[in-house]
Amino acid sequence: MRIGELAEAVNLPTRTIRYYERRGLLAEPQRASNGYRVYDQQTMDRTRFICRAQAAGFTLAEIRSIIDIWAEGASPCSHVAELLEAKLDDVRQRRRQLAAVERVLKELIERGRSFDPADCRDEEICGMLTHPGGGS
Repeated sequence: MRIGELAEAVNLPTRTIRYYERRGLLAEPQRASNGYRVYDQQTMDRTRFICRAQAAGFTLAEIRSIIDIWAEGASPCSHVAELLEAKLDDVRQRRRQLAAVERVLKELIERGRSFDPADCRDEEICGMLTHPGGGS
């Protein structure tokens, strides 16, 4: 299949497939006599693997490390398990951080409802963010 057919089959732009090739995630494709890239089922399977891994939060570098282990003939499953644990820890940490930001935003919104812009000083950009008690 040609690059457009592969791109359509995996629901990616052709430029993404070329990028994966440049990054070494996909092997250089064979070329037809007219110079067009020719892809096989294995490339489609690997591209789908890359997409699934990205959906799980893996970076391209992490995906490359998984592929490299597999290409050496070893099972990458324990490496993947470690990466998944780290991803889950990261997600939990980000959720805690986002919850803290949410609390601050709710507090500021509540303050803003009773804030009087006349309470702002000239040197302040926005007193609503500066005054801890809203406008008081």
